[in-house]
Amino acid sequence: MSDTVFLPEHMINRELSWLEFNARVLEEAQDESNPLLERAKFLAIFTSNLDEFFMVRVAGLREQIFGGMTPQDKVPDGLSPIEQLHRISQRTRELVSQQYDCWNNSIRPQLEKHQIRILDKDELSASQQRNLDKFFTQRVFPVVTPMAIDPSHPSPRFHNRGLYLAANLKRRSGMGPETMFAVVQLPSVMPRFIPVEPDGTTEFVLLEDLVGDRLSQLFGGYDIENYGTFRITRDMDVELLEQEGDDMLRAIEARLRARQRSEAVRLEISNTLHRSLRDRIIGEEAIHHGDPGTSRGYDEVYSIDGMLDMTGLFELAKQAGHEDLQDPPFTPRVPERLAADSDLFARIAEHDILLHHPFDSFRPVVRFVQQAAHDPNVLAIKQTLYRTSGDSPIVQALMEAAENGKQVTALVELQARFDEANNISWARQMERAGVHVVFGFMKMKTHSKLAMVVRQEGNKVRRYVHLGTGNYNPTTAKLYTDVGLFTSDKDIADDANALFNFLTGYSQEYSWKELVVSPQYLHQKTLDLINEQTDRARQGKSARILAKLNSLVDRETVHALYRASQAGVEIDLVIRGICCLRPGLPGISENIRVRSIVDRFLEHTRILVFGEGSRQKVFASSADWMPRNFERRVEVMFPIQDPLIRQKIVEGILPVYLADNQRARVLNADGTYSRVVRKPSDPPRRSQMELLGLPVVDHEVAAPKLMEAASPQRRSHKEPKKNAKPKSRAKKRA
Repeated sequence: MSDTVFLPEHMINRELSWLEFNARVLEEAQDESNPLLERAKFLAIFTSNLDEFFMVRVAGLREQIFGGMTPQDKVPDGLSPIEQLHRISQRTRELVSQQYDCWNNSIRPQLEKHQIRILDKDELSASQQRNLDKFFTQRVFPVVTPMAIDPSHPSPRFHNRGLYLAANLKRRSGMGPETMFAVVQLPSVMPRFIPVEPDGTTEFVLLEDLVGDRLSQLFGGYDIENYGTFRITRDMDVELLEQEGDDMLRAIEARLRARQRSEAVRLEISNTLHRSLRDRIIGEEAIHHGDPGTSRGYDEVYSIDGMLDMTGLFELAKQAGHEDLQDPPFTPRVPERLAADSDLFARIAEHDILLHHPFDSFRPVVRFVQQAAHDPNVLAIKQTLYRTSGDSPIVQALMEAAENGKQVTALVELQARFDEANNISWARQMERAGVHVVFGFMKMKTHSKLAMVVRQEGNKVRRYVHLGTGNYNPTTAKLYTDVGLFTSDKDIADDANALFNFLTGYSQEYSWKELVVSPQYLHQKTLDLINEQTDRARQGKSARILAKLNSLVDRETVHALYRASQAGVEIDLVIRGICCLRPGLPGISENIRVRSIVDRFLEHTRILVFGEGSRQKVFASSADWMPRNFERRVEVMFPIQDPLIRQKIVEGILPVYLADNQRARVLNADGTYSRVVRKPSDPPRRSQMELLGLPVVDHEVAAPKLMEAASPQRRSHKEPKKNAKPKSRAKKRA
């Protein structure tokens, strides 16, 4: 068995697997059991996910084909870059078609039944037109800039994901060319949905329609022959300079500027855009447009039947006054031992504490840093910051600690994709406050989530550590599921100290006691833990692996899991997003089961369980099982040592996810996903609602809608209709 040769067809393509994850997000929008405005929000999430996919993953594939770039990762499934691009294009077009069908024929009509209407020009009353004229004149007109395109006015560089109007103009009077191509960028500082009544919350017009109907005011003396909207997505995975600079901050700022000048990877146009306008934009941006059957004909143009850029629906989903169409609010639990008036350090010194967000409040994590900032016995604070909120109370507390005379070190990861600008701003503010700010390594991201407080207690110094699977971001801590561990364990504190010394001073040659750190040790330790269970199974002993992750991509890890399955190890994987492993292959992975859960919160927790009983090992980690996490990031996997916490995870958290029959999908061997079919005798189980302590109601879906949306391939993997439960799918930002 150990000599089995695993073939490329035993792996699922990473990019196609990601698209199926986003298809599950789309299914949540199609699912009529979800509140209506939450369904609209899922459409926005689907769009945002797809934007990032094109900016990074599709851009990388294009570079391999058209730019001669060396592939970043090995491609274990055997598909060439051009084959991947064509399959991505085909599947994306299917999903986008479903997305707009869902909006045009389901969500928008149902919103109208609840008196939330998006009006066309001919539906407006005279008073509503006057209100909009006033809004345009006072708020929009001073902000927008009409741009004529001619030899003396060269075409501007269209911003990544900016929404534009393009128009053909004909001169009626005055100076200028007789005919003209012109564009207007819709201002992102304006709301996308403009109330037709002052402070209204039920009837709107789209910003592009408001401006489009008034283009003649922007281009005086010209008649508007035709106009339409377009949007360009650009390559945003611009690599850092190969050489190390003296100032990494300036290097990152230069990269941010370069992004706005990068190549276009996708053009979205309204299906009403005149062909001459489309062709002009395609020519200006060198967009690939042609027969998808050839590499030269790879098509990057997407014609859209409806409003472009559905991320605007985030705005609509937050409308006040429609609480009945939104998820009910919830209040995260605060463990009694961590009440607001408790001494956090005293509680942590008693024994380890685990928080499971968002079900448990993130507030104790904020208080951990705030209390340290003002505690006269605290000598030093050290913390990694990968992503944080725009008004971060944690960063504010670090600055206050420095101002209070404490030794404060913050490692700010400037390469946190799409959060670079925010992190640069915080880095500069912290430096001014006296925080010692470092920026990690030029070619390797610091993705670990770690904070340490050094405290004088009598004649001893004690260290308190927080380790987490998610970012120090109070905002996303209400939206993502993660775990965080407070501990004062000496061995873990020694390891944390050594890790900070490595991050700030390249200090090495340390023998790690409890933490498992990449890029040096995490990959091999993961393989060793899997192989240990494989060896036990071959010896006829009990063996078990349970892993909850965001992504499983690494080929060696997949092959190790295949060998474990062949040896008889029972393996359950809860993988939210990408999974390149094929479960259920005869003779290969028959003992592996994979499920994905996408629901109200983005599943982000990484928990790993190896073995059973007294030999069981439980870890949490900042890392997924991907080459980038193993090889190109500083990550930390940390053990769960406290028996009661291990019991809580193994008996109280993970089984809830494995029992979910409302929002869980199972991965089939062919790479498709099917909704879990609940047995009539089983009660409805919805993991996130159970963990919130809310009642679980039976999942009801409009089956015809989902059947229409499903591709023929998907329908072939459903149960026969008479026995089938209606199918739906799931969510995202790692």
